[in-house]
Amino acid sequence: MTPDPQTDDDEIVTWWGLVIEGYLATQNTLMGELAERFGLAPASFDILMRLVRSPERRMPMTRLATEAALSSGGFTKVADRLVAADLICRVPSPEDRRVTFAALTEHGLEVALKARAACAEILRRIVLTPLGPDAAGLAEAMRTLRSVNG
Repeated sequence: MTPDPQTDDDEIVTWWGLVIEGYLATQNTLMGELAERFGLAPASFDILMRLVRSPERRMPMTRLATEAALSSGGFTKVADRLVAADLICRVPSPEDRRVTFAALTEHGLEVALKARAACAEILRRIVLTPLGPDAAGLAEAMRTLRSVNG
């Protein structure tokens, strides 16, 4: 359905509210199940997913904090918890002593891969099954909004 540019103000605000409510309900279900299965808070899961997709499964800590949209202090707390759980370790850069990498440990890699598989299984159940073929359109629409507004 292509919205009419003359759409009633209340209707378009309602549409946006439904997008937000649908996202929040889905995210809460997803993160709740991941927390139950793996004991991971949303920020910890996000960091593990970013690291598992990164070259050498590591990333400069400042870049990781920025990409995860965490403040320096907030990221330090999350990183400290992940280090204490033996999911990541801090690795000094051999080229630049000002840079410290967050790197997945072997245990962290194992947990990240299992959590990613569980995340995909949950998303298949709570997003793909209810939306069917519309799921791809939703992803493309969100990509467009990110591109236009990001």
